[in-house]
Amino acid sequence: MTLAVTAPLLAPGYLLLRDAVSTPRSYLSDAALGLSEAAPRALPQDFFLAVLSPVVDGGLLVKALLILGLWFAGWGAARLAAAVLDAGLGGQLVAVTVAVWNPYVAERLLQGHWSLLVGYGCLPWVALSSDLCTIFRGEREQSCTNRWSLVFWIALAGLTPTGLLLALVVALVCSRTWRGVWVTLAAAVGAALPWLVATVVARAVLPVASAGVPAFAARAEPGLGTLGSLAGLGGIWNASAVPASRTTLWALVGTVVLLAVVACGARKAWSVAAARPLLVLAVVAVVVPALLATDAGSAFLDWLIRTVPSTGVLRDGQKWVALAMPGYALAGAAAAAVLRRWLPTAFAAAGCCVVVLAALPDLAWGVGGQLRAVQYPAGWYSVTAQINSDPKPVAVLPPDVIRQFPWAGPSAVLDPLPRWVSADVLATGDLVIGGRTVPGEGVRARRVQDLLLRGADVHQLAAAGVGWVVVEGAAPPLSLPIAYRDNDIALYRVGGTTPAASNRAVLIAAHVVWLGMLIGALAAMAVQRWRGLSTPRRRGPRPSTS
Repeated sequence: MTLAVTAPLLAPGYLLLRDAVSTPRSYLSDAALGLSEAAPRALPQDFFLAVLSPVVDGGLLVKALLILGLWFAGWGAARLAAAVLDAGLGGQLVAVTVAVWNPYVAERLLQGHWSLLVGYGCLPWVALSSDLCTIFRGEREQSCTNRWSLVFWIALAGLTPTGLLLALVVALVCSRTWRGVWVTLAAAVGAALPWLVATVVARAVLPVASAGVPAFAARAEPGLGTLGSLAGLGGIWNASAVPASRTTLWALVGTVVLLAVVACGARKAWSVAAARPLLVLAVVAVVVPALLATDAGSAFLDWLIRTVPSTGVLRDGQKWVALAMPGYALAGAAAAAVLRRWLPTAFAAAGCCVVVLAALPDLAWGVGGQLRAVQYPAGWYSVTAQINSDPKPVAVLPPDVIRQFPWAGPSAVLDPLPRWVSADVLATGDLVIGGRTVPGEGVRARRVQDLLLRGADVHQLAAAGVGWVVVEGAAPPLSLPIAYRDNDIALYRVGGTTPAASNRAVLIAAHVVWLGMLIGALAAMAVQRWRGLSTPRRRGPRPSTS
């Protein structure tokens, strides 16, 4: 099922779609460590790609991680249904379908949130690794918490701050012992070190003048209010990042179908005590974003983000609906068991799967072909090679961070240059959404941008600390020393520079702690598994033949 969604990405090339930017190589630049003016939204993701891309092509890494994330979601949902509900193969298949084939996955794919989907795929495994499935034996309570597994899945979900927060909530909701709570909190703090340290030592601690919350609020889809869209696992803020079927009244049909499957099994799933925390969490994960999308909710969130540093991660309210997925998957698995009263097991499970698939037909083949691999023009390789040979600060035109390249398809995409060079790329971070500008954090970049737009000469730009100027797309030549130019991109040498950022060693150490957690927990799981396989199973006494 995962390949039915991601098959176009198996072709050679790079994922470039809205927020998804993959490049052949990434570097441990200041931005990758969280030392730029921008908030540390992509930590430790950028560090991870910078460490591995010298060995494995960055485009292949991103595509592999995205595919793994969706595969983890389906596999984990099946395992969760089997562990909590003792679901058979039919129920597990329904859980897989609900977890992988839904509007949340489609919309986040189209928005380019590949690393968020990695965190999404970790959620069932976090629940499984907690002491959710506590075993009661007489008066003794035996916890089945696997602490190394819990640490691993929390660290992997922590590829982005949002993924870590999602995993933390699921783990705490599923914890039944203080031991589980402390393991969860310790793992979460360790995984959060990259962006926590960046928040403290970098300029990201500065409050913002405008949070732009209304632009990122959950959105009602055709035939549905905001609450209905969220209950159907849809409602992303960006109307352009929506499958075609969700732009018509089929969104109403699809939501009714998905909720019918969930409602059919909810009562049976509720009868199992271990399922209740995830079912309650599913309701909360739908209701709270709906409340935050109201005028009062938006006003509160706007105040919070402008007042408390690093709370901007809360701005996109719909992404927290991911927390509903484990509960929905359990209810879907239970629905197959409920329908067995009237239908054979195979027909009950197949019926649930078919209606969920039909509710979102254009998720197949890269969300109707919108998700695909593209190739960079040759000029981009030449420009990035020259900058990397002399990594001085780079100013970029056009001024907006969002681009629309004819060679990358019709959809907008974030500027890939900052992830392809080791130099500091000066970006304002401003976003234009629905004709409204949401200002970014790039104060210095905005000053340099004003100089460029006023036609500043090479000496003025060099004095401002600009080493290179890149013009992406077709544009008239600038009155600056040219280093490269073709129809796709132009590079101008200015020669200015700025002192290197301080605290790089501190940020690298914080990232190494996260990476050590990830690798160490995985190694401990492997040892645990090997010991389990190599330890002979105890056999019970043979029955008497007398």
